[in-house]
Formats: sequence, C-alpha cells, structure tokens
Amino acid sequence: MRPVSTYISGEHRPTLLVALWLVALACSIALVLFILSLMLEGSQTPAGTVALGALLVLLGLTTYLWFNPDLLRSRYTEETLSVASSMLSDLHEGLNEKSADAICRKLLPETHASTIAITDTKKVLACVGDMVEDFPPGSPIHTPATHYAIEHGIMQSFTHSVYVHGETGNQRMIPAGIVAPLKVRDATIGTLKFYFSSSRDVNRTQYALVTGFAELLSTQLAIHELELQEELTARAEVRALQAQINPHFLFNTLNTIASFTRTDPGRARELLREFSSFYRSTLDNSGSLIPVTREIAQTRRYLTFELARFGEDRIKATFTIEPGLEETLVPAFIIQPLVENAVRHAMRDEGTLHIAVTVTSCDDGAVTIEVADDGVGMSEDTARRLFGETGITPDASAPQGSGAGVATHNISERIKLFYGPHSFARVSSTPGEGTTVTLHLDLLESIFVEG
Repeated sequence: MRPVSTYISGEHRPTLLVALWLVALACSIALVLFILSLMLEGSQTPAGTVALGALLVLLGLTTYLWFNPDLLRSRYTEETLSVASSMLSDLHEGLNEKSADAICRKLLPETHASTIAITDTKKVLACVGDMVEDFPPGSPIHTPATHYAIEHGIMQSFTHSVYVHGETGNQRMIPAGIVAPLKVRDATIGTLKFYFSSSRDVNRTQYALVTGFAELLSTQLAIHELELQEELTARAEVRALQAQINPHFLFNTLNTIASFTRTDPGRARELLREFSSFYRSTLDNSGSLIPVTREIAQTRRYLTFELARFGEDRIKATFTIEPGLEETLVPAFIIQPLVENAVRHAMRDEGTLHIAVTVTSCDDGAVTIEVADDGVGMSEDTARRLFGETGITPDASAPQGSGAGVATHNISERIKLFYGPHSFARVSSTPGEGTTVTLHLDLLESIFVEG
C-alpha cells in the first residue's frame, strides 16, 4: 500500500507535517485537561488510565516532532531531489516536445499548480494539467508574461486574471501564474510556466520551486550544448583532416593513372575505380565512429595508389587485427594518415619500406593501434613534438613538413575528444631504424556511438 503522503502534493507536505504536530499538541492539552478533571473528582476509572496512556504517547510524539524539525521535511526533500534527478535524465537529447512533456508530468504532482507548461521562444513544447486543451504542444505563446520573460530574461508572475484566446477558440482565463526563463549562456531559449487556479496559490514556496527547477533545467541544457559542441568539434576535426590529406597526393595519383592509360589501360581503369571508392569513403566516413576494418580498408586503398606510383617492391604493408576486435569502433582517419606520413617521410631513396599496422587489446579494456615502419626515423625531440607535446604549434615544429604535423596533432586531439583524457597518441623513433606510433583508445570513456 502506498503511504498517504504520496497522494499529497509536494507543496502541502511540509504544511501537513506542521499540522500533524499541532494536532498532536492540541490532543495532548485536551487529555491533560481531561485527566485533571478526573483527578479533581477523585475518580479512578479505566477511561482515566487510557487517557493517561494516550497522553504519554502524544507527548512523546509531540516532543519528537518538536525537536526533529528536519525529519519532518526529509521525505519531501528526498522526493523533490528524486524528481530533479530523473528530470535531468530526460534532457539527454536536449529540450524538445518529448523531454518537455516528461518534465511537466513529473513536476505537476510536486507543486500546487493546476497546469505546467514549457515553451521555446516561439511555441509551446508541452503542457500538462487543466489547460492542456487550450495550450497544446505546437501552439503559439499566448500570455504577455511569457513574451516578457523571453524578451528580457526576467522571471514574471501575475496574480490577477489574464484572458487569452486558446487553441479551442474560446477565451481562457488564467487566474495566476509564474513564468521563469530557461537560459543557456545568458540567452533565453524558453520558459517554465506554472499556472494556478487561484492567486492565493502564488506564494514563496511556489516561487522557490519555479526558480529552482528553472535553474536546474538551464544548467542541464547548458551541459547538453557543451556535449553537442564537443561532438561538432570532433566532426570539424575530421573535415579539417579530410581537407588536409586530400590535395597532397591528388595530383600525383592522377598523373600515375594518366601514365597507365598509355601503358596499361586495364590497370588505369582499376585505379580509377579504386580512386572513386577512396574519395567516396573519404566523404562518407565523417561520422563519429566506424569499424576498424573499414578504416583499414581505406588505408589499403590509399596504398594501392602509392604502390602504383612507386612500384610494388618499394612498400610492403601488413595488417594484423586481434580476433574479436574487427568491429571495434574507432574515429575515421586515424590509421590512414599515419601510414601516409610513413610513406611520405620515412621512405629511403632506395629499398623497401616495411609498414606494420596492428590492433590489439589491453588488460584495462582499452585498444591499442600501432603503426610501425623501418624507415629513416627521427630524433627524440622531433618525435616528442610530433603530437604537440611541447606546446609548440605542430605545423611549425614537425620537420617532416606541415602536413605531418597537422595530421598527427589532429589525430591526437580527436582521440581525446572521443575517448577522454586517459587516451593518448605516442611516438617513439630512432634515426636510421624506424618509427612506431601508438594510439591508446580507452573504450570505456568513449562518448560517441556509431554514426
């Protein structure tokens, strides 16, 4: 059976507890008077014994309530915090009709309002309560107080009747109301509105509820916008990387294909098909995460053009994926640019450049991607600066050229955006022996899903 308090609005629970204390006190006083009257009459009846026992119980209850005022409100506070917590989870996709409706339904039982509504800056997103037929979702904003709160970002209230034309076509009277702006970075993006059946219902408690819930919603909306900006930043990083990697071998590849049109037309047609697939994937893979096998397939396509350009004996590449990791989601363009850098900067004037790409799991649940080559290598200081670890702008510090610095810095930044601070990119190299780039991806901290 549900406790009686669950059927009483949050507004009245503290008042009810105070009333309970007053009733207990009044009953105690009445029993004292009754017992005194019996004592004056010299009567010792069972009623007197019962009255004395009841008095002791009521005195105990009265004393307990008097000396524990915080406990009177504990249930109300717990339920209010529970509502606030569940309300935050409703905003994980931002403020829309669905989330606004869920929030209004949770708030209404906790207040003395007859109707609760949430709007954006133009229309009603959700309305729950007595006036839902007059102000359904999608209807324009009606009350002057709401327009003022949106325009000036100031909380408004009215305790005199306001008449507006609802969506039903009839003139609707709103006896009283409180309207609080919802803000993100000082910009009003909507309102939280409490409408009441009587002006007497507009009191300090209701002001506090509207203010507190509006600030809570505004804070959560600001957090959601930051998360959204973080995702957009990651996508922008991908676009920047696409713009950086596309031009540098575009003309070389086209020239290679052109030369095959004279010597090997069949090979030229094959390269053109691969070239088309490569650029289509370059444009399509701007989503959040892709399977690591797709990233490796794109890397293989890239190597197809370099092998055609330099010769089959100049580059030997191997790809090893630990069983079970084939569908592991990784950011697009984190392997192919590293292999490209190896081809561009690690190849000697003669001989074969060996490149090994491995994908393995770690004991902590992370995944490690290594791109190793046996090329010309680089100094320790250069390797440290390749991912911008010294704070120097990568394109100015990386001797391999601005392209290498931008690409590696881009990869490092996107790994942090996708996987959090425990993920990293690291490079180790020895001049004359080769270079190994290690990407450590903390999958448990991943903030995106396949897109």
